[in-house]
This record gives sequence, C-alpha cells and structure tokens, in this order.
Amino acid sequence: MAAGPLVTAAQLADELAGPGAPALLDCRWELAGGADRAGYEQGHLPGAVFVDLDRELAGPPGAGGRHPLPAPEVFQVAMRRAGVRQDRPVVAYDQGQPGGAARAWWLLGWFGHADARVLDGGLPAWVAAGLPLTTEAPEPEPGDFTARPGGRPIVDAAGAARLAAAGVLLDVRAPARYQGLEEPVDPVAGHIPGARNLPITEVADDQGLVPPERLRGLLDAHGVGGATPAGAYCGSGVAAAHLVLALEAADVPAALYVGSWSDWITDPSRPVATGPTP
Repeated sequence: MAAGPLVTAAQLADELAGPGAPALLDCRWELAGGADRAGYEQGHLPGAVFVDLDRELAGPPGAGGRHPLPAPEVFQVAMRRAGVRQDRPVVAYDQGQPGGAARAWWLLGWFGHADARVLDGGLPAWVAAGLPLTTEAPEPEPGDFTARPGGRPIVDAAGAARLAAAGVLLDVRAPARYQGLEEPVDPVAGHIPGARNLPITEVADDQGLVPPERLRGLLDAHGVGGATPAGAYCGSGVAAAHLVLALEAADVPAALYVGSWSDWITDPSRPVATGPTP
C-alpha cells in the first residue's frame, strides 16, 4: 500500500525514471465541459493514458444520480486498457482543479487496487516543475487488474441521512448551491438536512491540497476527527471524492455518498433543507 494518497511532481518524475514505474491515468474532466480528451491530445504526461470519466469512471445517469458507480466489468476493461496491473502502482492526474483524478483514485480503491495515488496539483504542478509533456499516445501492455467491489466505505441515501444526524456529512458544493439560492445543474436546489457546507475550493487550490495545518483547521471547525464518523457528497460524487482524498491525506477515514445530491433528489419524499445552516 502506498504511504499516502498524494505524490508530488518531483516524486512522480523520479518514479517514472526508475524500476516499477506507475501506470499513469489522465483524468481531465470539468463539470461544464465533461471529459477533456482534446486537452490530453494537446499535451499530457509521457506514458499517460486518457480515461473518460463519463464513460469509464461512472455508469449511465439515472436513478443513482448523474455519475453512479460504473459496472465492475466496465471499470476493469478501462483499467486493463490503461495498463493497470494488480502489482503495479497507479497515479491519476487531472487539470489541477478538482476533476477526475480523485474519482479514479477512489474507484481504484473501491475496486480493490492497493496502490493508487493522485498527483498533487495535477498537470499545472507538473508543468511548473519544468517537466515534459508529449502528444504521443502510448500503447501500454494490457493490464491484469481485476475489479472487486467493496474496498472503500460508501453510503447510500439512507446512510447519508444517518451520517448527517449522528456524525458529520460534508457538502462540498459552492455555498449558493448548498443554500438553495441557485442550482445550475440539478432540478432541485438545497442540501441534505444536517449536512455541513465545506466547499471543495477551500480544500484544494491551484497548487493542490491546502497545507495540512489549514486543512486540519477546516476539519476541526466542522467537527471532523476522532471517533465521529464522517462522509462527503457533492452534486454527483465527483468533487466529493476529492474531499475524501484530502481526508485520507489527513488520516481521517470518510465514506463517499456516490450518488450525492443528484441521487438524493430522485425521491421526492426525501427532505430538502435550504439556507446557510445545516
């Protein structure tokens, strides 16, 4: 198992130059534009394989939300195509803002891979370190990764409600969406009653995750730590995976509500809260 869920650009460059180099996944994705294959084709880390979040890191949208879990066989095919092996480390990266890298990292752990990490700061951190990009698409030897679900804690809607009542459920969306003032993506605005708002922009910036002392302060302010169970959700389970990544980096276990808000609102009987407080 990797010592932690993050790797710096310098550390990754050293690993790629040595024996046992990790498989690289380019997971660039944005809420507004979706998977950024065009960006990958314009330049990516040498050896990186593009992974499409909407098609390979999620199932079809529906009752489970906009980005439900992919079927194990779909994820397994995608990872084998990318050269992922059971005994080979994996590093995922994206455009530096919370995109698809944390989602890939989370799914690799959920499906049983023991050594997956995220490039802290993503592509911008690699470029800022003066490291090379390429437009050459690799053809890695097919991997042997076998997807076995159940490797990480998750909650469904009922579990999210219990967490909000008896633990700490963190909503990482922008305050206006949390408060129900606007909702540009989903048909209902608001938040899960009892959930606390910790926008992902307070946890990750253009340089990667915020410094540990700042992260610890944010978590303390929301009552996260100790024996209190914690979980995270967002609009569709993508940005929330980035918070789970940050929590793991801080040695705080947390469950992911994969369906998130887009799943919660599929049942009109579930309550919706608005305003700035839980």
